[in-house]
Amino acid sequence: MDRLTAMQIFMRVTELGGFARAANELGLPKASVSTTVQKLEGHLGTRLLHRTTRKVQLTQDGRTYYERCKDLLADVDELESLFQRTPAEISGRLRVDMPIGIARNLVIPNLPAFLTDHPGIQLELSSTDRRVDIVREGFDCVVRVGTLADSSLISRHLGEMRIINCVSPGYIKIYGEPVTLDGLTDHWLIDYLPVLGARSDGWEYRDGDRYRSIAMKSMLTVNNSEDYTSACLAGLGIIQVPFVGVKKYLISGALVEVLKDYRAEPMPVSLVYANRRNLSKRVQVFMDWLTGLIKDYLE
Repeated sequence: MDRLTAMQIFMRVTELGGFARAANELGLPKASVSTTVQKLEGHLGTRLLHRTTRKVQLTQDGRTYYERCKDLLADVDELESLFQRTPAEISGRLRVDMPIGIARNLVIPNLPAFLTDHPGIQLELSSTDRRVDIVREGFDCVVRVGTLADSSLISRHLGEMRIINCVSPGYIKIYGEPVTLDGLTDHWLIDYLPVLGARSDGWEYRDGDRYRSIAMKSMLTVNNSEDYTSACLAGLGIIQVPFVGVKKYLISGALVEVLKDYRAEPMPVSLVYANRRNLSKRVQVFMDWLTGLIKDYLE
């Protein structure tokens, strides 16, 4: 049994949800596809797929094996393209994760140019406020905003992302524009807490060489960045947010920056990746491209 071929067949069965579809795409008899997967399961000593008359589903072992197959076959692609010289020749799967604001407002609008220059790359883009498990979930690299926890991962520090204070014109019409620290007692803060029920740090600001916080009243707490910005657009209070996430709203006038002399502490931005193997060319070119893309938003 050619194990690499068996892995490829198993992956297509999984991705297409059935043996018939995979056989049709691969140009193979359905019986041959089914037999190959059965032999693979026998070789591994575990069941990879739950089979029903309508579809197939991964078992727990099958899911683990599927993710590892992706990595292994991507490495094979990388090895075969080791001596490729031009960006257009770089190929393979690339799985990355980043905060929603960076993905939506910076990366995705610029992706057409990147993918045109590298047509052989198949990009899987995850965008979430939670911290993914880089190794277990098979990510090639992730963008992290904030202080990094000590780990066995490798990080590339890109800079500090500036944080600005924003409100909507609608909020100003009702409550007035906040202009002094003392006046914040008359204003509302939108709280952002990844875990609801946790304690809010309040409104943060720079006081000389130190950063301090002020307790403020709040009518709303959210746990994701999209709702955070949407709540501010709706006039529900002040937010402290990375500039990259609200630039378009500032340009359009949908949001207004306030208290420019009292900004929160900038947040470190890093590219993080596992050290279990050397970085492939496709990861290197993506990281270099992203570094150049984000530099204008960093201090």
